[in-house]
This record gives sequence, structure tokens and C-alpha cells, in this order.
Amino acid sequence: MSFRALTSPVAFGVTGAVFDEQGRVLLVRQGYVSGWRLPGGGVGRGEAPEAAVRRELAEEVGLSGGTASLFGLYTRKAGLATHLVALYRIGGAAIAFKPNWEVREILFADPQAPPPDTAVTTLRRLRELTGAETVTPFW
Repeated sequence: MSFRALTSPVAFGVTGAVFDEQGRVLLVRQGYVSGWRLPGGGVGRGEAPEAAVRRELAEEVGLSGGTASLFGLYTRKAGLATHLVALYRIGGAAIAFKPNWEVREILFADPQAPPPDTAVTTLRRLRELTGAETVTPFW
């Protein structure tokens, strides 16, 4: 292991932009942070990113089925670590949501007119997903 690996750890996360048949996107309100956001979570050691996004969304919002395709790979600073995030676009999935300790509520929103209290980073991702903004490598 190199010195750089010890002094610059990387956390790997996944996020899912789940679209319904009307073209609306799934947003979640979490219990520990404010604003509407895209659902997601961490990638386990040795876990494939697509498997991680499916697992996280199954746990958080009851996602099953559908087709997932990698939309983008993003990076941001998170304390001393680098946070790498893989964003997947998911269509044709079913959602069987039950409020839980992590996700308090969900809604499907028009990606071009999200709720007023949508998180800033989520607004940027929605603009990228709809083609209203150029995709950036930074979360």
C-alpha cells in the first residue's frame, strides 16, 4: 500500500435516478439531512456498483426490477477523503416504499420542476439528466 493510499482514502457511493413511466424522477426525504434528494448509499467492499445501487434502493425505497445504466461518475472532497459517486439512471422499476429510519418519505417529481426544497446537488444532477446542463465530473 502506498503512502498516498493511506493519506488520501476514497469512499465509493452510488446514487439512483429512478424514472417512472411518466418521466418523473424519484426523490427521497431522509431523516438525517434536509431537502429532497436522489436515493443512494455506499458500495460495500468488493461489491459491484450496479449491485450496490440496486441493494441500497431495495433497502431504502423497495426498488425491484428495472434497467440500470451508468449515467456518470462524480467526485467530491469529503473531509480528508475523496468521495467517488456513480450515478445510475433506472427505468422500468417497481417501488414498494415503507417509511424507515433512513428515508422518511418519497415523491415522484417532474425533473424540470422539482420541489422548492430540493438539495442543490440534486438540482444539478436533475439538470444534467434532462440535458439542461452539461455533465460535470464534480458532485
